[in-house]
Amino acid sequence: MGFDKSVAVVTGGVSGIGAAITKRLAGLGAQVFVADINADAVAAASETFGPNVAGLRTDVTNEADMEALFAAAVERFGTVDAVYNVAGGSRPGSIVDMDLATWDFNIRLNLYGAFLGTKFGAQQFLAEGKPGVIVNVASLNSEVPMHLGAGYSTAKAGVVMLTKNAALELAEKRIRVNAVSPGLVDTPLTGGLLGMDGVMEAYLDRIPAKRAADPDEIAGVALFLASEDASYVNGVNIVADGAWSTSGYPDLRRFIG
Repeated sequence: MGFDKSVAVVTGGVSGIGAAITKRLAGLGAQVFVADINADAVAAASETFGPNVAGLRTDVTNEADMEALFAAAVERFGTVDAVYNVAGGSRPGSIVDMDLATWDFNIRLNLYGAFLGTKFGAQQFLAEGKPGVIVNVASLNSEVPMHLGAGYSTAKAGVVMLTKNAALELAEKRIRVNAVSPGLVDTPLTGGLLGMDGVMEAYLDRIPAKRAADPDEIAGVALFLASEDASYVNGVNIVADGAWSTSGYPDLRRFIG
C-alpha cells in the first residue's frame, strides 16, 4: 500500500486507535513519530512499537507544542509524508447545564488538535514541495447526536467540515485530507463507560453488528485513506460503525446523567 520507508506523524499515537495505527504503520516498514500527552508512554514508544517509532510529549491543543512536534519529526526522520490526527476525548454535559470549561475541553481537544495537525502537516508538505496525506479521526457523533454529548458531537462535526475545507484548499497542491468516523470502539477511553452496569447492553441494542470495533479495524480504514489505493479519494468521511448509524444513539442519561 506504499508505506515502506514513509514517515508518519500520529497524534494520540500510543493508545487506542492511535496505537493501532502506529503498530500497523511500523509493521509495514514506515517510520512513525508519535505525539501524546502521556510522557511515559511516548518515552517507551520505541520499546513498545519498534525501533522505527519515536515521539514527543505533546499537548495537541497547544500551537507551540504542535509546531515543535513537526520540527522534531523532521529532525528525527528527515521528512513527513502523512499525518494522522487521532488525539481526542470527551466530557459529557447537557447544553443547559454545561459550563464553558467543559465546552472548551471538548472543542479544544478534538477540533483544535485536528486543526493544528492539519495546519502544520500541510505547511511541511508545502515547504518540501511534495504530495502528502492527512487523515482525521472524527466520530459517528459528527453525524448522529447524543444526549449529554453536545460538546463532543459539535467538535467532531467540526472535524469533518475542517477535513472537507482542507481538501478543497489543498487538492491542487497534491495534498489529500480525509476523515474516518468510528462508532463504538473498544479502547481505554471507552473502557470506563462500557464497564458500567447496563451500558454495553444499551449500545449493543442499537448496533446491528452486535459488538464494538477493535481499534485495528479503524486503523485499517485510516491506512486505506492514506494509501496509494485511495489516491483519488479526497475530502470524504468514512463511517465505520457496524451499521450503527442505521438505528440511532442510545440514551445514556440513565447511566451518566
